[in-house]
Amino acid sequence: MRLTPTNAILLATPPLLWAGNAVVGRLVVDLVPPMMLNFLRWAVAFVLLLPLAPWVLRPGSPIWSGWRHYALLGLLGVGCYNSLQYLALHTSTPMNVVLVASTLPLWMLVLGRAFFGATINRAQLAGMGLSIAGVLVVLTGGEWRQLVHWRLVPGDVLMLIATILWAWYSWLLLPRPDDPPRLRADWAALLLAQVTYGVGWSGLFAAGEWAWGAAPVRWGWPLAATLAFVAIGPAIVAYRCWGLGVQRGGPALAGVFYNLAPVFAAILSALFLGEWPHPFHGAAFALIALGIWASSRR
Repeated sequence: MRLTPTNAILLATPPLLWAGNAVVGRLVVDLVPPMMLNFLRWAVAFVLLLPLAPWVLRPGSPIWSGWRHYALLGLLGVGCYNSLQYLALHTSTPMNVVLVASTLPLWMLVLGRAFFGATINRAQLAGMGLSIAGVLVVLTGGEWRQLVHWRLVPGDVLMLIATILWAWYSWLLLPRPDDPPRLRADWAALLLAQVTYGVGWSGLFAAGEWAWGAAPVRWGWPLAATLAFVAIGPAIVAYRCWGLGVQRGGPALAGVFYNLAPVFAAILSALFLGEWPHPFHGAAFALIALGIWASSRR
């Protein structure tokens, strides 16, 4: 599909917020266990979304008759992906997590071809390759020899599983013939339908974590500020933009935009950590932008 300025903004916003989410998730490792962080995040998001579309929870709502679809969306996009990401940050670094997540375009194309009847053209393959090359430039500092010393850790494996599940979730966001028009026309209602089931899944995961003997939650202003950010930004705003961007631009194009996260991570590091960008960051951004352009060509 064609790339328009609106689609570009919609698809670039989630990587920016999710880059911040990875950094924040690493910072609060000692404050809250990963499954509990995910549950609290989406519980806050649920409370914020409820006034925007209260009819979703009423008897006769399509989320009850179509519970299988929305429960699956909630499991993949709310319950599993974020829980696995926060868990991965306990044994991996935000940069490693971003590197593993950069395989998203590959899994978008593979799952689309295998299960959704999508075709793969040369432009998409070229765009995927260019964008991943841009990610590698960021993570290696322009020194390709650094890749030789990169090793997978348990967190990287967990993030790989999360990325595959996110690709599956993104394909399921495409409109279906039997979708209720009212639900599809209301973004808050559609997201609330997923979060309603997702909070349930997240609660089950958090309960299992607590039964396993997780560390207690350290309540305070740092955690409160964290929950406010991850619930509003990476959750509500990012999911709204991602869902609309996937519908307008297609999952394959959205997967390429996901690779802007390392560039945004470099910018956030400069703003909040005093680590200023280097020339290779500019080269990486150029490669990723070129990949986006190539993937969007007809």
